[in-house]
Amino acid sequence: MTPADFVKTYYPEAYKCYQQTGLHPLAILAQCALETGWGKYCPGNMMFGIKDTDGVNGNEQLLETFEFSKRQNETWGGRRIKSVTPTPINGVMFYKYVIMDYFRKYDTAAESFADHVKFFEQNGYYAQALKLKGDCNAFIDAMAVHYSTSPGYAATLKEIARSIQKIAVSLGITPLVPYT
Repeated sequence: MTPADFVKTYYPEAYKCYQQTGLHPLAILAQCALETGWGKYCPGNMMFGIKDTDGVNGNEQLLETFEFSKRQNETWGGRRIKSVTPTPINGVMFYKYVIMDYFRKYDTAAESFADHVKFFEQNGYYAQALKLKGDCNAFIDAMAVHYSTSPGYAATLKEIARSIQKIAVSLGITPLVPYT
């Protein structure tokens, strides 16, 4: 799927979420693009990489993922660690852990988009981010602190959001919520 195909396919879902909640559609879509590799990797219609914390009720899937930590002896809550690689990022030593973890799965991508919004609304970690939900950059900065262990996650999302804005404009997608 090309980035243009991705935007054509999933912008309507992000816009529906925006209409229901006010959560900036470019922030939603940028996160979806990053988490799925522009729609190339979304097993079980998992569009946002939301973990399934219990791993026992049938709505989950066990997948390989990676996490970053400044600690070399991280346990990741007993998850199966496949490898640990020292990874310097911007002059800071991180350790990249490849682990097996449970993620939510969905019957459709639309269900994943709806659950993504519920995840933010029901998780107290994101209360501050939700106060900024109409400002793409501010929301991304506040949300990224708790969403990902990857250094530079927010900066990457903002870069992707700008790209999506350009693609959407070039495709004539309306209504388009301006990137802020």
